[in-house]
Amino acid sequence: MSNIKEIQEEIVDEFAMFDDWMQRYEYMIELGKSLPLIDEQYKTDENIIKGCQSKVWVHADMEDGKVVFTADSDAIITKGIIAILVRAFSNQEPKAILDANTDFIDEIGLKEHLSPTRANGLVSMIKQLKMYALAYQTKVQ
Repeated sequence: MSNIKEIQEEIVDEFAMFDDWMQRYEYMIELGKSLPLIDEQYKTDENIIKGCQSKVWVHADMEDGKVVFTADSDAIITKGIIAILVRAFSNQEPKAILDANTDFIDEIGLKEHLSPTRANGLVSMIKQLKMYALAYQTKVQ
C-alpha cells in the first residue's frame, strides 16, 4: 500500500501529462466516475460538506486501523475533486492523514483553476477528511 506522499506524487505526475486545463478537467471527470461511491444510507445532511456550492457527501469508516472514505457529489467536477482527495487519503492511518500536507493540490494547479466557491469547497473537503481522521485517532488512543 502506498503512503499519502507517494499517492500525491502519482496524482501530480498524472496531471503533468496533460497540456491544458480542458484535458485536466476531463481527467478529473473520469476520476469522479471511479470514485468509491457512498452508500445511499449515508447521503444525509450530516455527511454533506458545508461550504460547497454543490452537494458533496463524505462518509468514513475505520477498517484495520485505517480510515476508509466513500463519497459522492451531484456535480461532475466536484465529484472529480473529491475523488482526488479520497484517493490520496483513503486507506491510511488517522495520524498519517492528519500529518499530511496538501501541497500536491497547488502542484497540479487545482486551486488557481477553480472558481472561488469551488476553491472554498476544496478547502472544506480537506478539513472534513482531516476531521474524520482526528475523530478516529481519538477513538484509537
